[in-house]
Parts: sequence; C-alpha cells; structure tokens
Amino acid sequence: MQILFSFLLVFLGGGLGSMLRFGLFLMMRPVSAKFPWATLIANCLACFVLGIVMAWHLSGQMSDQRRMLLGTGFCGGLSTFSTFIAENWGLCEAGQTGVAAVNVLASLALCAGCLFLGLKTGF
Repeated sequence: MQILFSFLLVFLGGGLGSMLRFGLFLMMRPVSAKFPWATLIANCLACFVLGIVMAWHLSGQMSDQRRMLLGTGFCGGLSTFSTFIAENWGLCEAGQTGVAAVNVLASLALCAGCLFLGLKTGF
C-alpha cells in the first residue's frame, strides 16, 4: 500500500509541475521565438526548488512523502531537460550554433547556481 501512495504522490506532483511548465511556455511564447526562455526558466526554477527540497530532506525537516511529491514529482514534471536537448538540436539544425552554445552554457551555469542557492537558502 505504501508504494501505491508513493506513486500517487509522484503522479500528483508531476502533474502540477507539468502544468506550471506549460503555463510558462504559454506566458513566454511572445518572447521565445529566438531563444527558449520558458525552458531556461523552468529548468532554473526546478533546480532551485530541488535544492530546497534536498536541504530540507538532508536536515530532517522533510518527510520522504513530501520529498517524493515535491522533488521527484513536481521538479520532475517541471524540469524540461529533454526539451532543452531537442531545442538546442533544432537551433543547431537551423544554423544557430552560437545561440545553442549560449543556451547550453547559461542553462548549466544558472541551474547549478540555482541548485546551490536552494541548498543554502533552505527556506
């Protein structure tokens, strides 16, 4: 029964994260024609939230159930790494390798920084 509840928590969190990711896509569509802003924002936000979840869990302030809901589910649904790869592939295919390189470097640097901030902030 416990494993079924865990799946339910991941399912619920993943759905909420995916809905937020889609909302970001809709909001950022007007400015995302030349750069995938929504994906960058979703990845940074997911890394920040995951950092907080990790900090709370490591300090004993978060139960395994909440970690599954927020870390595995919500952050997993929100983070768009597969989309990140596909968008960069498309940029390269379109001859925009410079834009793809900036996106890769910015995403790696900013998401690592956001994870660090989340770990250190721990709200």
